[in-house]
Amino acid sequence: MATSCSHWWHCPFYFAMSVVLAIMAISASTHSTPNNSIPLNQTIIPHHLSFNASRALRRHGFNAIATLLQIYPEIFLSSPQSTIFAIPDTAISNASAHPNMLKQLIKYHTSPSKLPIHELLKKPQGTCLTTLVHKKNIAITKIDPKQGSIEINNVLISHPDLFLERPISIHGVLAPFSPLLRFDRDWEITQSPICESKNSSESKNMVEWTHMVRLLSSNGFVSFAIGLHSVLDGILQDHPVLNSVTIFAPPEFIFVASSWSLLDRIVRFHMVPERFTFSELASLPEKSSLRTLVSDRKLVITTNSKRGLTINGVEIAAPDIFSSEHFVIHGISRAFSMEELPTISI
Repeated sequence: MATSCSHWWHCPFYFAMSVVLAIMAISASTHSTPNNSIPLNQTIIPHHLSFNASRALRRHGFNAIATLLQIYPEIFLSSPQSTIFAIPDTAISNASAHPNMLKQLIKYHTSPSKLPIHELLKKPQGTCLTTLVHKKNIAITKIDPKQGSIEINNVLISHPDLFLERPISIHGVLAPFSPLLRFDRDWEITQSPICESKNSSESKNMVEWTHMVRLLSSNGFVSFAIGLHSVLDGILQDHPVLNSVTIFAPPEFIFVASSWSLLDRIVRFHMVPERFTFSELASLPEKSSLRTLVSDRKLVITTNSKRGLTINGVEIAAPDIFSSEHFVIHGISRAFSMEELPTISI
């Protein structure tokens, strides 16, 4: 340390130079490698906006982020709205020797939405917030509404609402949200374990849906499997937390050739957003109703006796052909009648 900063007045100079050189390197790498570049906002960023934000950052001791924001605002403001979590100068100084590392660090501390402190306080603990690093989120790990304090990735927001003006919110934080690990020539963010587990569970859920479609196809329910696969994206978009499902699958599904809107509605009519094994269905009395993914239509247990179990007059011919922690599939003798799905009436 003594050789690089032998006189106290040299330290600010060397630090400022390292930041400027890092900016030049970031700019060069952004233009030379478009696949890895930060998407730039097509609108002109008002000079007064970056100037006022930089001035506010300097007043609170975040000189490095202030310099970067004023000279190269596009690296932060690549979306219509932005929230910047300003990290201490020491973290920027340590990263300035590696332009790619610095770029990743800045992107990971910028969210493409405006989040003043009162909005953050409304969110539940464990909420994951998107950043400018693809598929790398930050998580609200602690909230104290009485104190008005929030921790993100277990790092305290020390300077809430440091700057608020139109599309920009800036908060100062005590430390970086993540260490950066180097793999070959690239720097990798290690995101919050909370967000990792959420991504993992979503991925696992999609794998199970894919497995169900394949299982239906291999067990003689090919036309229904095709129909389900065709409309699955829309179902999961409308029901993002659909984690428990009972599916009634017919061997012949003529509706697969119907229009998408009709096919989507009929497939949903064969799906119940609860998990029911055959024994659980058999324990229900006759005329019990089962809600479906068609909000205004229910299925009804029409016969429940030693002779068998029928729903809407259709026999469950192959019970529990697939069963997991969240999903159950029953084979039925035929598709539920179109008459059971009349036009929506208010």
